[in-house]
Amino acid sequence: MSVETERVIAEIDVVRDFTEVFLDEVPGLPPTREMEFSIDMVLGAGPVSVAPYRMAPAEVVELKGQLEDLLEKQLGRPSVSPWGALVLLVKKKDGGSRLCVDYR
Repeated sequence: MSVETERVIAEIDVVRDFTEVFLDEVPGLPPTREMEFSIDMVLGAGPVSVAPYRMAPAEVVELKGQLEDLLEKQLGRPSVSPWGALVLLVKKKDGGSRLCVDYR
């Protein structure tokens, strides 16, 4: 988050009044909830996994850095699922990159 964005957020009354609710860092994934959920598959359909988009070496370094950051903050975890979705980096207005997942 840019310094300018942090400054604007800090000026919001609700954020100032309830600082214990608006954390600077999220401590990890939400807790597991006891809930049954399933997605009915079409008979005979198998897992979808698409080959990744080509990336420039600098983009690969950026992607690995963002993924390591998510793992470090416990906001994600490694997966060995046969299902897969495309991952790409999208340029932000401030020149940085945003990690996006294409689930189409």
